Amino acid sequence: MAATSYQDINAETIDRWIREGWEWGKPITHEAYEQALIGNWDVLLTPTKPVPHEWFGDLRGKRVLGLASGGGQQMPIFAAAGAICTVLDYSPLQLESERMVAEREGYDIRIIRADMTKCLPFEGEEFDLIFHPVANCYVEDVRHVWRECFRVLKHGGTLLSGTDHYVNYLVDNAEERIVNTLPFNPLKNPEQMRQLEEDDAGVQFSHSLEEQIGGQLEAGFTLLALYEDTNGEGRLHEMNIPTFLAMRSVKP
Repeated sequence: MAATSYQDINAETIDRWIREGWEWGKPITHEAYEQALIGNWDVLLTPTKPVPHEWFGDLRGKRVLGLASGGGQQMPIFAAAGAICTVLDYSPLQLESERMVAEREGYDIRIIRADMTKCLPFEGEEFDLIFHPVANCYVEDVRHVWRECFRVLKHGGTLLSGTDHYVNYLVDNAEERIVNTLPFNPLKNPEQMRQLEEDDAGVQFSHSLEEQIGGQLEAGFTLLALYEDTNGEGRLHEMNIPTFLAMRSVKP
């Protein structure tokens, strides 16, 4: 059956990337899991900078949701640290990697295929921590995501989010010329959709800081810390131009 929504297009695109060796679809090794068991680990919300460990606190017994966090990269680490883990993703192959690592290492994880542009399939105040690496660039309405995160977090719970803001969507592939207007929204701009199709990039959206930071504040979060990051490669990276933002927020 052909894809009928941009969410389905993105799931199919990401599955194809994984089959082609996509960096963010490679599960961790058994050796990395063993190191996590003794406390030697790092995880990423954005391309290059590890998340500070103090952002997590003690994960033992905490209910952690990996939101659009499939791939077997972060959730095995949290399971090794003693968390009670749930992962939600819309890519079947990302979830298959989660299942494979859990079976290989012998831990339990709740694995759910669902679309984060819809209401999340969880009760209110179900989680202590949400880990949401860069993924909302594949979602048109980011404010909805923040409202749902707020709903399913317990009071005092933490949202750790990685966000791709608008800089990458301004420039051409060589990252030398500004070629696009903002917002970058291929559902409203056919030329931008053609760009994405030519690049096999799925359906992506730019988001302003008003949407990313302001949207969390509007949802009710308190922002405690943030840092910027680069693409990890390419001209913008070489020029040390930040294109990503990681945030630590709490539900009061």
